[in-house]
Amino acid sequence: MAEPEGKGLFLRFGWPFPDMKDPPLSFRLRSTFIIPMVGTFSKILLSLCNSVNGHNVERLQEMVEKRPKGTPLITVSNHYSCIDDPALWGVLKWRHLWSATTMRWSPAAHDIAFTRRIYSWFFSSGKCVPIIRGLGVYQQAMDFLLERLGEGHWVHIFPEGKVNMTLEKMRLKWGVGRLVYDSSVCPIVLPFYHVGMDRVLPNHPPYIPRIGRWVTVVVGEPLDFRAEVEEMRRRNEDPANARRHITDRIQEELSHLRERAEELHAKLMAEKGEMWRPAVHGRKEGCV
Repeated sequence: MAEPEGKGLFLRFGWPFPDMKDPPLSFRLRSTFIIPMVGTFSKILLSLCNSVNGHNVERLQEMVEKRPKGTPLITVSNHYSCIDDPALWGVLKWRHLWSATTMRWSPAAHDIAFTRRIYSWFFSSGKCVPIIRGLGVYQQAMDFLLERLGEGHWVHIFPEGKVNMTLEKMRLKWGVGRLVYDSSVCPIVLPFYHVGMDRVLPNHPPYIPRIGRWVTVVVGEPLDFRAEVEEMRRRNEDPANARRHITDRIQEELSHLRERAEELHAKLMAEKGEMWRPAVHGRKEGCV
């Protein structure tokens, strides 16, 4: 598949995906192998080696599997650890984790996940799409994700745009706003917030997953942007303003979920005999 001129310029090994409207057998076979393998790792790490304090997780499972046919899904969450994706998907059911067609598409930093040919092969097989940070919302990865949404697929995005190692409250990037506003079929947006993944895989050496930790996951309610998108398109809203409006609403929902997740996690840790406090002004949360 030829790359559009100027797009994917900084991808060392070129655009990793074939024509997804008719993907070759080789791509389908490697995805069918890689996705269940990674899904099994996620389930074992999150739900067997560690423990999940889940709230409304059934809503996520329902949206992944039972949303109306042809309706795309965007999930958004905070990003506290390099292992958030894929490990967080351990909250899903085995049948989701083993289905290459069901599992999410997700942007991944090109300068981390696509720096070697084997990395490019592996992450693209796992439906990770190389995003070039700093190239803006109009780049090949975003166009590719819009195509997948138009086909009714699930896309997960970390709208903070990076691993939030200080756990501070960050302004979300507008890319998620473009995915909602420019999708040919308006997607359902499902926000969720998690606390504790930075203890499963700390953001400092040695980068070895831990066991025996607790992770709190709070899933919100679906956000329906159809009426707002239709109204903004009717009045020919400036696309930048539309993206900002959508992103601000998502940020507000994530902020509410953060408060709830931190409250529930603190209560859980107190029951376990550990003193835990949330992040304040950039100070990292943790047990004291």
